[in-house]
Amino acid sequence: MMADNKKNPNEVPDTGHEWDGIRELENPPPRWWTNALYLSGLLVLVYFILYPSLPLINDSTKGLLGWTQIKEYKEDLAKVQDVRAPYEEKLASMTAEEILADTEMRNYAVGSSKVLFGDNCAACHGTGGVPAKNSGYPILADDDWLYGGDINTIVTSLAAGRHGMMMAHEKTLKPEEVDGLVKFVENLSNGKATEAGWKLFNEKGCVGCHGADAKGIHELGSANLTDKIWRFSGDPEEVRYTILHGVNDPSDPLTRVAIMPAWNEKLAVKLEAEKWDEEPEYEGDETQRLSVTEIKKLAVYVHQLGGGQ
Repeated sequence: MMADNKKNPNEVPDTGHEWDGIRELENPPPRWWTNALYLSGLLVLVYFILYPSLPLINDSTKGLLGWTQIKEYKEDLAKVQDVRAPYEEKLASMTAEEILADTEMRNYAVGSSKVLFGDNCAACHGTGGVPAKNSGYPILADDDWLYGGDINTIVTSLAAGRHGMMMAHEKTLKPEEVDGLVKFVENLSNGKATEAGWKLFNEKGCVGCHGADAKGIHELGSANLTDKIWRFSGDPEEVRYTILHGVNDPSDPLTRVAIMPAWNEKLAVKLEAEKWDEEPEYEGDETQRLSVTEIKKLAVYVHQLGGGQ
């Protein structure tokens, strides 16, 4: 019989279908393929029995194993927390300075703060502490600090937030004086400041915030004007805008807004009281977005990012 010669396509009946000269024969698929098909169906049935699979109105079938992704996640998380527990307990009893001085604890704080930084800080300060250019957010990966880069100051910055202020000068400076100050700031950052520029800087009161050497005053959070690190932009027109409208000046609707929120107001109250050797007085509505331990870990992380002071 022709149908018995399955290896010769010329002697096997076809279905009558043909595409580009290729005939569809009536040969059955190989036995191994058929067996694999039946086995895969059996595996699907076993899966349906063992695992959650069929959706119901308000839930789904549970499966004999009772497995869920959430359950597996919680079990894995518990294992991670068991490993971290001794470190977290030790961190809670240490100051940020002590953590920084302890190599093992410092490495743990830095390693465990990467996700913490990404979730809470990277949106403004960028991944790795480098924000978008001219965004107005300080770079944390260098060693230039508005308020100081020692570990305790960083803790205070995180806990209390920062809300520095530069007054707007649009109504107090003449156009030619603004031009002179813009040129002075540009020359100063290039090491070419003139005597006339220094005179204008001092006479118009800029020295009061930026200091006699124009390197800024940490207590005020004023910028260092002698380097090439710009919080907003070193473009002359952007410098002019900052001089005219200031930063966080409530009297000028065009002022630049640059505010860092407080991440633990309760800790900030405590730190301020300790500075004056007083008992903290809480009002009861202090926010605590991050725990004290998280604040300390982030402070160490930021300190290490920029080679803190």
